[in-house]
Amino acid sequence: MLTHSYQIKAVLFDFDGTLTQPGAIDFALIRETIGCPQDQPILEFIGGIGDSQIQADALETLKEHEHQAAAASMPNSGAEALIAYLKSVNVCVGIISRNGLSSIRRALDNFIQIKASDFKLILSRDDPVDPKPSADGIILAAEKFEVDVKELLVVGDFIFDIEAGKTAGALTAYLTNGKQAAGDMPESDFTVSHLMELKTIIRMGLPLPAGKLPNDLLDRFLKTLKTKDSSVIMRPGVGEDVAAVEIGKAEVLALKSDPITFATDSIGYYAVAVNANDLATSGAVPRWFLTTLLFPCGTTASRILEVMQELEAACRKWRITLCGGHTEVSDAVSRPVVSGMLVGTLKKKDLVDKRNMAPGDLILFTKRVAVEGSAIIAREFGQRLLALGMPEEDIEHCRQFLSLISVLEEANIAACTPGVSAMHDVTEGGLSTALSELSAAGCHRIHVDLETIPYFSQTLDICRLLKIDPLGLIGSGSLLICCQEESGEDLMKSLQAAEIAVACIGRVGEKGEGIQAWSAGRPASWPCFKTDEIARLFGKGN
Repeated sequence: MLTHSYQIKAVLFDFDGTLTQPGAIDFALIRETIGCPQDQPILEFIGGIGDSQIQADALETLKEHEHQAAAASMPNSGAEALIAYLKSVNVCVGIISRNGLSSIRRALDNFIQIKASDFKLILSRDDPVDPKPSADGIILAAEKFEVDVKELLVVGDFIFDIEAGKTAGALTAYLTNGKQAAGDMPESDFTVSHLMELKTIIRMGLPLPAGKLPNDLLDRFLKTLKTKDSSVIMRPGVGEDVAAVEIGKAEVLALKSDPITFATDSIGYYAVAVNANDLATSGAVPRWFLTTLLFPCGTTASRILEVMQELEAACRKWRITLCGGHTEVSDAVSRPVVSGMLVGTLKKKDLVDKRNMAPGDLILFTKRVAVEGSAIIAREFGQRLLALGMPEEDIEHCRQFLSLISVLEEANIAACTPGVSAMHDVTEGGLSTALSELSAAGCHRIHVDLETIPYFSQTLDICRLLKIDPLGLIGSGSLLICCQEESGEDLMKSLQAAEIAVACIGRVGEKGEGIQAWSAGRPASWPCFKTDEIARLFGKGN
């Protein structure tokens, strides 16, 4: 099985026994009928017949058997779903077969969801190219797809498929159809028993969109991570904001690392705030900050010093020590990137661990949806919003949301309140992703009432004008707090006394994972975002 990285831009399928169910064509009967030894390939046997008439008759017999089999063949399990997936992610799809083209087309008539036109290329023995196990057809397919042959995945259920792919230098996947692999089968890059197993393999070879690594892919790695150090008491996991390390019988060191990649204006302030937010969700007091600053070529020294001054001012505001880091101008980035690492301390008894969530706990949400996203968009895309008709005063109002992106005060209030079981700050992916992460880390389902989720009217206007969803928009500045019901009223009063807006938007449900949304007392859909909505704006440019 392949262990190194790879990229897949096209997939080339064998046909009989791969895209169609195995066993439709009786090769043993064909060999017997034309006098071909059972251990010899049929096409090679026919090609070696010296008498042209006997050769023509043998080829005609082969065609008749192929057409009969094609009429009776059925799609292999998962074939149509896999082709549909490949089309949805813009991966080129083709067929390479030792069959004649007419029998391939006839067999495709039996498919329901896909047809011959869904394949960019169909190579058969009727094409002027040597059949498998020759690599010529694989190389030709790569040329037709306009991809490097190393970016082509060849899928088949027979030794010739794998031999052809490997000789060409393509990636190969052997489909066993649930049977044991033949002893003479060359080692393929991947071996699967069912076609839909290829979906994950192919997905791992596709370019990712801008934004955080999808949680399910991150989870694949984290499940293999073995942390043997017993002092690590809060381990890596989807939805975990920090790592926690025991440094004494009663002391804990909380650690956090996070980059700022979207914002350019006030990027130093953002970097300190978002790292401090995450750290605060554990109940820790942020103390020491280290940062790596990467600037694109052409950046002036005055711009770099400006960011450094922002970092220092933000650290000073929250009584954090800026104690080191690294600064570099590099062609590896196209806009400034500030990566921060923050360390804090707390008593072990005060550690807030999401695993303490329990059914019935209230879910409180501070401030409003997409505080940070609204601020970034107003600062980075102000001219576009003006052109779309948003008043300048509303844009300026959103620019000032930058002052709201810290959750240190509400996290401190929550950490001091008995009955608080978990905290999670809203970051990339917005409230939608944050609730999903909270559910994953706390191992409980979450029930959310859509009608109780609070928004700024200006945020709704921005999202309407730019055709984005506020629930998927980066939201630093808002904190999710799980607390026992009897603590909820006192905690909300404490937050409101500190002039921090708060709403109860749901409850913790049964053990498990996932979000159940409700509206007007009825089940409702809950959105899922593969990437933060703001990434789509930066992808379109200013």
